[in-house]
Amino acid sequence: MRKRNPAATVTVFLSIITAFLFVFEINLSSVFRLSSAPTQAKQVISCNRSHKEYDLCSITGATVVDPVTSTFFLVDLTISGPGSIVEKIKPYPRKWENFPMQRIKELAITSGPSGPECEVQHNSPAIVFNVVLVVSKARDWWLNRYKNPLHVFSSHPIVTLDNDPSAHCFPSATLGFMSYGFMALMPNSSQTLLYFRGLLDKAFGHHDQYSIFNPPLKSNSPPQLVFMARSKGIGGEILNQDEGVKVAKEIGFDIILFEPTGKISLQQAYGLINSSHAMVGMHGATLTHSLFLRPGSAFMQVMSLGIDWVGKMCFGEPARAIGIQYIEYKIKVEQRSLVDKYDKNDMVIKDPASFQGRNWSSDVMNIYLKEQNVKLDLVRFRDYLMETYSKAKTFMEKMG
Repeated sequence: MRKRNPAATVTVFLSIITAFLFVFEINLSSVFRLSSAPTQAKQVISCNRSHKEYDLCSITGATVVDPVTSTFFLVDLTISGPGSIVEKIKPYPRKWENFPMQRIKELAITSGPSGPECEVQHNSPAIVFNVVLVVSKARDWWLNRYKNPLHVFSSHPIVTLDNDPSAHCFPSATLGFMSYGFMALMPNSSQTLLYFRGLLDKAFGHHDQYSIFNPPLKSNSPPQLVFMARSKGIGGEILNQDEGVKVAKEIGFDIILFEPTGKISLQQAYGLINSSHAMVGMHGATLTHSLFLRPGSAFMQVMSLGIDWVGKMCFGEPARAIGIQYIEYKIKVEQRSLVDKYDKNDMVIKDPASFQGRNWSSDVMNIYLKEQNVKLDLVRFRDYLMETYSKAKTFMEKMG
């Protein structure tokens, strides 16, 4: 039997939209200070399904994980038999969203019959300091892409359960992640997004930040602006992007047109954005890269129709929480491609909030995020860019 880290551990099961499965051990003592609950005398399986966003199950007691059947067994012979407990969970913290949940693998939790014989033993008490994450169907590309932030949490090698059919044993297990909303941490917690930004800096900041994308700046260089680009034909485009870039150059920015691809590592992206003074981009998932901006830098989000609340929640509020100087440029109705597809009195155009209601479904997202291209009003855009330039210039001078 192989043995693993004797430090205090707990198991957390996470299944994300691309359904990865792997184990890694995390030292949270220097990351998130979590209180460990007293160990219950009786070994039990319990699930909390009362939350809209997530389900959370726990096994208090010795646990064996069978990766072949995706089953977690509570090792307690006193409660196995006809009256055995059986729970099932899809451990993804957006259970209200049907599209991704259909792709999430369901896991079983049971107190019997007996699970497989233990092959890899984690000899650790149930204390939340070192955490083992089990993520459904990990692929090498995902691990390689996110290896730096993963190593912030763990210096231990990652075990891919898809490639390792061995039965892993733990003193306890927690299945599922708690969610506090888009880009949000625990309310009233001392661990803020600024603290999370520090973890990203720890993951990427010690590497060489300069590359072909961003050679070292000269002392007399103008503020550097990262203009987030998007491939044509996928939707959510700025149709006159080239003209917008030209205006930014006229104002005085040193422009880097950047489109994240699988060929660009997160380390390279971090090096580019962290060394820049400003970012501009159309609302979309690529703006998650704004987390790489330094506190005090400037960030302008181009907002199209129907995304006010999601734009503020996903990127506006987090940017302000980190200390980034946030600016919104809202596209006027006549500059949006949706006016060519829908009548001006259609609820899609006239009242997006009522049209969406409480159903931010994949169909609604397709309308407002993929079908909608925009065109910048270059006169208005120049005014917003001048404000962005002023903030970026002040930040650059302050940082020396």
